[in-house]
Amino acid sequence: MHDSKRDRIFGEWLAGHKGILFKVVHAYAFEHADRQDLFQEITIQVWRSVDAFRGESSVPTWMYRVALNTALAWTRKEGRHRRGKQPFEGMEGLLTTESSEGRDPRVEWLYRQIAQLKDVDRSVALLLLDGFSYKEIAGIVGLTESNVGVKINRIKSALAGKSLEKTAP
Repeated sequence: MHDSKRDRIFGEWLAGHKGILFKVVHAYAFEHADRQDLFQEITIQVWRSVDAFRGESSVPTWMYRVALNTALAWTRKEGRHRRGKQPFEGMEGLLTTESSEGRDPRVEWLYRQIAQLKDVDRSVALLLLDGFSYKEIAGIVGLTESNVGVKINRIKSALAGKSLEKTAP
């Protein structure tokens, strides 16, 4: 694929589905600088992977898979991603468009709770909130559908045991 075609496709996908990337970034990075680093890593990986897209799943499903895999790898290697990164050209202002200013405190609480989950559970929770089916979630995170159902029930039970008032600072 020519670079210009890859750039065009990447631009279209990013414009149409950057909300997916924001959700993953917010679930795996907790400080502004880390969020910028992770967003940069994910966008670079999506751009590099455009040629690998085979159309066997929808673009949002595929982007989730790339974003989650990148976030998991970034989390494991977090120490190397702390300092010294240069912004990905043209992407500097994207994270500020989805700022937490004016965001519902219940949503912030939910993100804090999701952030405390194990990596796979965190991925399952994000995908569920975005409306993916058990089958799609299973395909993205590499579990069986029944295992996804068990994890979702456990996540819901754990969240139901907590209340917004009890955990608010």
